[in-house]
Amino acid sequence: MKTVKIIACLTLLGVLNSQAQKKNDAKTYAEISVKEGGKWEGRKYIGGTFKNVEKLKLAPEHTDHSFDIRYEGPGWESNKIGYRLYLDWRNAIDIFGKKTEAIILPQVGQDGFDSYHEMSDWGSDILKAGKGIGIGSIDRYLNKERLHFYEVDSTIAKVENKAKSSGVKINYYGWKSASDKIDFTSELTINPDQRYTKHTIQASQAIAGICTGIVKQKNTEVLKKVSRNKKWAYLATYGAQTLVPDKLGMAIFYEIKTIESEVDAEFDHLLIFKPTTKPTSFYFLGAWEQEVNGIKSKENFVKYLDEKLALLNKKRKM
Repeated sequence: MKTVKIIACLTLLGVLNSQAQKKNDAKTYAEISVKEGGKWEGRKYIGGTFKNVEKLKLAPEHTDHSFDIRYEGPGWESNKIGYRLYLDWRNAIDIFGKKTEAIILPQVGQDGFDSYHEMSDWGSDILKAGKGIGIGSIDRYLNKERLHFYEVDSTIAKVENKAKSSGVKINYYGWKSASDKIDFTSELTINPDQRYTKHTIQASQAIAGICTGIVKQKNTEVLKKVSRNKKWAYLATYGAQTLVPDKLGMAIFYEIKTIESEVDAEFDHLLIFKPTTKPTSFYFLGAWEQEVNGIKSKENFVKYLDEKLALLNKKRKM
């Protein structure tokens, strides 16, 4: 009997060690972490501790800097780079620059709400989104104004970690902007050894002005190119545009047939999608010079972008 118990314990220990090893070996990860055990006081969540969940329905009190969600929304990363989305009216995507290829999101924001703005061994938040769209997120642009996600009946975010990818899916129910009220889906997926996120969006109604883009920063150069078959293109920026400050490249790859116009807006370089109810996919990425084997010059960044564009030219996917 003792022998059976010993074998059972060793088997369980082996399973746990195997699971831990798989987590340590993971090259992608996504999470959303929300506080519990505290209470709402107006628009702020006071007290409580963070707990990771696979699915979250946004609290009606939630807005920017409500302190109820760790680093303000879902996060996803590869071994190259990390991203987070402000799950509130801003709906911007920010970048975590990584100086390691290890998974870092579980430790981000645990020792202080915005401690990730300070450089640490793993890296830091490197993009100043400010009043801009960040990188690759969604908004609506009408009459020279971004309309944001001020009015949404309910927002549900889910995270998923698979063997070869991780991602976030967000359902916005009853998003009201201008005179329209629609449901909208945003699905973000990242793969091992890659910097890019694939972003697939879908609207319940074909409305004008749905857009994505890259926040404008000083001391940057705008880069553009169309693929040989004229089906794909990229919009990119490169320069000393981080909070460090140091060099960062950002890019969006898009199918030309899905874009109605390109706009040089006040805070952003925007791509306006053609109205549709069909799913639309594009890719966005950041490339930070301090990442492991990072891209450290504009010339190498352009070379990297051109290689990705050539892949899309051939296969319609990266």
